[in-house]
Amino acid sequence: MTTSEGRNEKLPDEHIERLKENVNKVEELSKRLVEVMAGKKSHTPALDGPNQELFAKAATAYLSEALQNPAKLLEHQIQFWGKSVLNFAEAQQALTKGEVDDDDSMRPDKRFSNPMWETNPYFRLIRQQYETNAAAIARAVASVDDIDVKDKQRLQFFSQQIIDMMSPTNFLATNPDALEKAVETEGQSLIQGLENLVADLEANDGEMVVRLADESAFEVGQNIATTPGDVVYRNRLMELIQYKPTTETVHETPLLLFPPWINKFYILDLKAQNSMIKWVTEQGYTLFVVSWANASEAHADVGIDDYIDEGFLTAIEQVKSICNVKQVNAVGYCIAGTTLSLTLALLKQRGDTSVKSATFFTALTDFGDQGEFTPFLQNDFVDGIEDQISKDGVLKAWVIGRTMSFLRSNDLIYGPAIRSYMMGETPPAFDLLYWNGDGANLPGRMAVQYLRGLCQSNDFVNDGFDLLGHKLHVRDVDVPLMAITCETDHIAAWKDCYRGVQQMGARSKTFIVSESGHIAGIVNPPSKKKYGHYTNPDLKGDSNTWLNEAEFHQGSWWPLWEKWLHKRSGKQIPARSTGDSGHPSLAPAPGTYVLVKATD
Repeated sequence: MTTSEGRNEKLPDEHIERLKENVNKVEELSKRLVEVMAGKKSHTPALDGPNQELFAKAATAYLSEALQNPAKLLEHQIQFWGKSVLNFAEAQQALTKGEVDDDDSMRPDKRFSNPMWETNPYFRLIRQQYETNAAAIARAVASVDDIDVKDKQRLQFFSQQIIDMMSPTNFLATNPDALEKAVETEGQSLIQGLENLVADLEANDGEMVVRLADESAFEVGQNIATTPGDVVYRNRLMELIQYKPTTETVHETPLLLFPPWINKFYILDLKAQNSMIKWVTEQGYTLFVVSWANASEAHADVGIDDYIDEGFLTAIEQVKSICNVKQVNAVGYCIAGTTLSLTLALLKQRGDTSVKSATFFTALTDFGDQGEFTPFLQNDFVDGIEDQISKDGVLKAWVIGRTMSFLRSNDLIYGPAIRSYMMGETPPAFDLLYWNGDGANLPGRMAVQYLRGLCQSNDFVNDGFDLLGHKLHVRDVDVPLMAITCETDHIAAWKDCYRGVQQMGARSKTFIVSESGHIAGIVNPPSKKKYGHYTNPDLKGDSNTWLNEAEFHQGSWWPLWEKWLHKRSGKQIPARSTGDSGHPSLAPAPGTYVLVKATD
């Protein structure tokens, strides 16, 4: 190294040693990266995007529109060219003046929170041109008219995915946060980021699944899912957990909760402060919760009929036997709520009155409007899923997780990837994100039945869903029910849930819309005093009418539900111990099935 006086100055030894260490780390990590990518298992290409037919249709429609109305195309082009030239001219002016003029036209965007996006001419030009390009793509897509409505919706979705993916914040050379961090840490952040990337690839057989939480910070049964209880029954599909009472007396009618098997049940028992499971026991109920098995190849032929027979019906019978009662109150969350509806329709046709009342958490029964999932529920994607299932026997958790993440790609894919792989940061110790990453595989036959018969054909509200020798219909759901939905739920939109509840045959229906989304709207303890909820006993009108005429209530809906449940849960009796002579404890809660990882 040469100083300003021309003298050679030797780099400090610690810098040389640090440089050698980093070079060795890069070589080692590069070898691991090559190895993991070489061993990556191939999957059906259809899982990665729509077939080319969609884009061909869009291009044909766009070209046809251009030929019929060339002025419209020229207008788009001239606006794009004009804005691009203006962006460049402003950057040149800023470089000449040495300062950037204030510009209020830029919309707030947390991706561009670094001040350099406003004050540095280079980064400012990059952001302006990115936004100009994004607007041009969105406008071009919006102008495509001569295609099917669903194709138009898919085109908008996938073009937005391209826009999000091409954000300059996703690339090191155009991300000031990452560049500043690299300089500040003498490149150590990039080394750590590469380590994070390789570790994530190795953990998922070469598939890119970004870790959202610090997995070392949590242990199921130790600092999450800690409410005391016992596994009192087990079969190949489920463990049945009975939670220990916390009151001297309990209601005679037990409560049986079915969580979704797409995720694990402990979302309802993350920690004591927000545990619905703990809260229910404190209200004086005997609570049973099903913990589903994480599907493996051994479950490939398991269908929805098996979930109903070996899961729902068996759990109901076991609870009745343990508690020596003739009826239970049942709860179904998400896909388990959908399946609870099928079970209730089956029980109705069989003349079985084992379920006294039903509560549905964000449960769809009418799939007539596929909403945000429309891009993933067309034949090219479902055909691809079916093809992959034929090879794996199961629908892998990473496929489900990636699909869900793409609905919120900036928050669940690109943002975490930037922090982990570019900035070299350790993911946060956040229990909700830990749970979100602890996914489950789905049995192959069940996944196809669900996608084809319910999501695509909507058989449950149309001609009936064939199962267990019966043709099940939503109108057969006739027990007293309460449905809790969530205002900003992008998985089970509340308006779609409302439409399904309207078609149920029950005389007694209570419908609630909670503020927030699919998780926060349900896991909303009264102590937090956070999200409110809407009620309206009149379910005759459409969803917009219902909400316009609804009454808003501050705080959680849990106390309202408990008041409703209280009336349907019988007299008070001495609190029950877990299990009985025929149902000894097989394991303490949260059981063993919940500990199995999708990648095991």
